[in-house]
Amino acid sequence: MKKEIIYNENLHFEHEHWKSELAFWEDELKMFKNRLSELVTRWTDKQVLVQLEHYQNQFILHGGIIEDLQETIEKHEIRMAGHGIKGRCTRYGSCKKTFGVQEQNGNSAANLCRP
Repeated sequence: MKKEIIYNENLHFEHEHWKSELAFWEDELKMFKNRLSELVTRWTDKQVLVQLEHYQNQFILHGGIIEDLQETIEKHEIRMAGHGIKGRCTRYGSCKKTFGVQEQNGNSAANLCRP
């Protein structure tokens, strides 16, 4: 069975795309929450308020999922950068682009692939 090689630069591109998508949905959730606040102040019917509360709970749930996905992507970027320690940096140095997150040994992840 032939294994497909996946390069860090391709994964980095995918991560950037996913982060962009997540940022879009994060903005959408903010807009929905603002609209929900307007509706809550306008309506007094208990049935409507119960439905609005349901949507509020869904927005909170989805916001948490977005945060979890962003954290997972960031952790994977750091792990990819760690591969650079072993001399396997990507051609354009995506391992240097990890947004200033600190590793446990005190070195920033951006410094991990320097010789």
